[in-house]
Amino acid sequence: MPITIALPNVLARLADGHRTVEGSGGTLGDVVADVTARYPSLRPRLVDEGGNPYPFVTYYLNDEDIRFAGGFGAAVNDGDEVIVVPAVAGG
Repeated sequence: MPITIALPNVLARLADGHRTVEGSGGTLGDVVADVTARYPSLRPRLVDEGGNPYPFVTYYLNDEDIRFAGGFGAAVNDGDEVIVVPAVAGG
């Protein structure tokens, strides 16, 4: 069973309109790399040029902020869920 990544509407349009996408890998970074390989338009919105998470995009792995769970090095297991929350600006 793959890892599910939930995307907000603003990012779903870059994944062919899918609000959820599935990926595989041993770490969160591996899963994000797998997903962005299939949806290249997502890559610049999810990771920097070095493949690291942007400080203004928050990832929750099973409801835990990854900044406190090992970042992209956090181990993932089949069936885990990731929620992506980008910063929103405007007024």
